[in-house]
Amino acid sequence: MEPDLVVPADGPADRPGRRGSGLRNAIEWVVIVVGAFAVALVVKTFLIQAFYIPSESMFPTLTEDDRVLVNKLSYQLHDVNRGDLVVFERPPNEPESDIKDLVKRVVALEGETIEERDGALFVDGERLDEPYLQPGVESNDLARTVVPPDHVFVMGDNRGSSRDSRFFGPIEEDLIVGRAFVKVWPLLDLELL
Repeated sequence: MEPDLVVPADGPADRPGRRGSGLRNAIEWVVIVVGAFAVALVVKTFLIQAFYIPSESMFPTLTEDDRVLVNKLSYQLHDVNRGDLVVFERPPNEPESDIKDLVKRVVALEGETIEERDGALFVDGERLDEPYLQPGVESNDLARTVVPPDHVFVMGDNRGSSRDSRFFGPIEEDLIVGRAFVKVWPLLDLELL
């Protein structure tokens, strides 16, 4: 049986071979910091990203200056669903702006016919239940539209202050960055979407 190692009374710093431990610690910290940045970059690029809400177009669900987290992997695993809040790249037929990504709610899917009657939305002839709208909000300025394959029709919850598919048409699913799934700011308003 081997005897236990005993640290000299002067402390571990006086042990032989401890030179360069400061350099070793510095290298370990650099590796940890670089590794953390690499993980954060992978998460932001492929999994989850935070987005800032710059306008009132999604009121009352989201308000100006809110922050949301977007699941970028969601639509690799399942189809887009009606009611989803999606973040998407500005459609190519929209004027240039400092705002590169938009957030809207999916109200119609590929192959469906959407139209407005007396201020309400109808999808394939059925009135769309929209409990997320403020009472009295109407959906105007919408011509009867058939959503093309691989496209979705999106609208803001604040219909009077939203530039959406009524103006730029259905969007290609390839433009969708991901699904907004939680509001994280302000902290007191933290909630799943």
